[in-house]
Amino acid sequence: MGAEVLFARASAQENARPQESSVLPAAGWNLESFAREQIRGLVQQVFFSSAQTPVRQVVFSAIDKDTDVKSLCRRVGEELAKETTSKIAILGDYPQLFLSGEFQATASDRAPTGLGTLRPAVTWVGENLWLAPADPGDGVRGSTSHLHSYLAEIRQEFEYSIVAGPAAAESNQAMAMAQVADGIILVLSAGHTRRVTARKIKETFYAAQARILGTVLTDRVFPIPEGIYRRL
Repeated sequence: MGAEVLFARASAQENARPQESSVLPAAGWNLESFAREQIRGLVQQVFFSSAQTPVRQVVFSAIDKDTDVKSLCRRVGEELAKETTSKIAILGDYPQLFLSGEFQATASDRAPTGLGTLRPAVTWVGENLWLAPADPGDGVRGSTSHLHSYLAEIRQEFEYSIVAGPAAAESNQAMAMAQVADGIILVLSAGHTRRVTARKIKETFYAAQARILGTVLTDRVFPIPEGIYRRL
């Protein structure tokens, strides 16, 4: 994932409207600092908004298979962990992050407590942050019912869960996850995602009555006018 992240919350009219901060200042702009601000804003809008329906379990799904969602979920989880003392799970395939030391918290073999049947499958990586597999075992990858049961178990054991889902255009699992989670955030790449593809996938999710919380634009390394971003 590129260093920059822009989040646009889905409106009642099923259109993504950018925040005012999506128009970047021309001078004094630091890419990494802006990315951190965007992640912080995303966490506040998604998990701590005044919406009537609380959001506790969110799926992130890229439009394109080559767009990195796992790094985005990691950063969201780390930022969320700073804002709450509640237990947080990040679901995804993360062994490479331990090898490269990308996690800010040090990975540990400390066994989590009070996690029921999930205890052997999760890894503690911070004071209130755990990693859990996206695919918990045989039979889940091809079974919607098993996937729903797994996400329900995660919800029972963790106050918050962030799911690095498969690419929306490549697998129907993203749809299955979105239908049982509190919502889905679609991740677009400034360098790869085609607008027509993104619109088609959004329409498919809306038709299935999946709750789209918004869209995230990644991989953008230069400012673009608000008018262009509004049309994503």
